[in-house]
Amino acid sequence: MPDLSFRVESAEPVLFAASPLIALKVRIDNAVIDQPIHTIALRAQIQIEATRRPYTPDEKERLLDLFGEPDRWSRTLRSMLWAHASAVITSFTGSTIAEIQVPCTFDFNVAATKYFHGLSEGDIPIILLFSGTVFYANPEGALQVAPISWDKEARFRVPVQVWRDMMDGYYPNSAWLSIRKDVFERVYRYKVRRGLQTWEEALEGLLAAVETEAVVQ
Repeated sequence: MPDLSFRVESAEPVLFAASPLIALKVRIDNAVIDQPIHTIALRAQIQIEATRRPYTPDEKERLLDLFGEPDRWSRTLRSMLWAHASAVITSFTGSTIAEIQVPCTFDFNVAATKYFHGLSEGDIPIILLFSGTVFYANPEGALQVAPISWDKEARFRVPVQVWRDMMDGYYPNSAWLSIRKDVFERVYRYKVRRGLQTWEEALEGLLAAVETEAVVQ
């Protein structure tokens, strides 16, 4: 029976895909060196281990929406789910390098997006929890099937710059904001009534009005 181990070796943006992706290069080793592996149907739950890195004062301010005031972080700072990903690993003997493509989003209603956006430097500590099915040959050459043990995992630190480069590639100088439909309609009417050409002009007008009112008060 195969005895697999996993190690993440690198992370890089996947450019020109249909949606934003980060590719994790994963080395897979089988302790049974001469055993042919036909296929692995691999699944991974990827979690962000937010407690495994320090934060600058600027990052703490940018993460207020996610974790609250820093004096509460001993209770609110915790690991969070990033994504589920899967890959089909083709035949190998001994070891191989596989690519797991992790789907990403720029939706600021998603906690992972808020977290990534709030980091200005350093790395993102993650852990991959593996599961799936291995198809392999026994000593007689017959096809066998075995589950991947529940305790198989791998830690890695994704450079923050990898995430930024990926989002800059898909959304250059842009960000996505999801709002309720009734709020959208109000902003849209404001934009139309004033003959504004872009959403940036509408938002800048609203922000200027609020800032002027604050100064007057």
